[in-house]
Amino acid sequence: MSGDVNKVVLAYSGGLDTSVILRWLKDAYGCEVVTFTADVGQGEELEPARKKAEMMGVKEIFVEDLKEEFVRDYVFPMFRANAIYEGTYLLGTSIARPLIAKRQIEIAREVGADAVCHGATGKGNDQVRFELTYYALNPDIRIIAPWREWDLNSRERLIQYAGEHQIPVPSDKRGEPPYSMDANLLHISYEGKALEDPWVGPDESMFQLTVSPQAAPDVATTVEIEFEQGDAVAVDGERLSPASLLTRLNKLAGENGVGRADIVENRFVGMKSRGVYETPGGTILLHAHRAMESITLDRGAAHLKDELMPRYAELIYNGFWFAPERTALQAAIDSTQQNVTGTVRMDLYKGNVIVTGRRAPHSLYSQDIATFEADTVYNQRDAEGFIKLNALRLRLAGMLERGS
Repeated sequence: MSGDVNKVVLAYSGGLDTSVILRWLKDAYGCEVVTFTADVGQGEELEPARKKAEMMGVKEIFVEDLKEEFVRDYVFPMFRANAIYEGTYLLGTSIARPLIAKRQIEIAREVGADAVCHGATGKGNDQVRFELTYYALNPDIRIIAPWREWDLNSRERLIQYAGEHQIPVPSDKRGEPPYSMDANLLHISYEGKALEDPWVGPDESMFQLTVSPQAAPDVATTVEIEFEQGDAVAVDGERLSPASLLTRLNKLAGENGVGRADIVENRFVGMKSRGVYETPGGTILLHAHRAMESITLDRGAAHLKDELMPRYAELIYNGFWFAPERTALQAAIDSTQQNVTGTVRMDLYKGNVIVTGRRAPHSLYSQDIATFEADTVYNQRDAEGFIKLNALRLRLAGMLERGS
């Protein structure tokens, strides 16, 4: 492998895995390593990653705050589609990967690197998401995936390698938590180890963003979310930037036990996997957006969106954010959002999101037409012909069954 690569951009967190990868790249490829650490709202101080990279001899270090871009250009477009994978998963990990991989490719171009590297394992979805994005944005890029190449195939071997090469190992990694974690501004996921048995429930101490519904306040929290053309722009009358708005919703939802999900999902690579997720603000956002669409979208457009959504969600889950079909679906989805403007009111109560009101300047809901009281705009006798026309094929089938 030596000599194949001159310079590589590593997606670097500063944790055990990527710190070992940093040193391994130098040993295995003899190349210069550039580190890139993205802040997508994982809630960790990132300067230690910079200092650790400096300590390990890295000359070019990129530490960048991508939170606003993450929510504005990735989370919000996804929520315009009401995207849910397999009926439950709000795609928190999936939607962050294309942004990180895109920035990696941009940095590789800036510094003249001929390769990129990620720390995803060979059994998960993230390797696919990273690499599909790499290839979409630079078809000729060299990709290094250490977990598919090296023989450091256990946590013990990683710690041993770190000790042999004087790589600092956090004390919690020696007695690490009984699950793996991935966090960003949209969610936290927990997988593996103690969570691998789908019959065994998660320990309450694991959760970081939400209180349990049982421990949530006994009084509902009322919140109003304002939308403009499908995107949330204000909470309780205060206009906020995309990242600030999602942060506010995370706090409100988390305090009320909203946003937990325990899922067995089908990975793109073929296996089933159990994951536990906290997506507090995203859960509110999904309910609010659907409520806003309920009075602003035409029935045909709304139903078509619902038909397209599973395909759209699957594309994101599988890593095809930059594929032409996702772009085409996004254009169709965005075209429906021009009048999705207005305000939704909700109560948050012990894990529940309860919509209590919605209003919009371009509402298609007409109280005059919908009323059960006497009206002059709807002739109820018209329904008779409507029903008979729709019943024609059913009547013909019934006649055929009776042989008449």
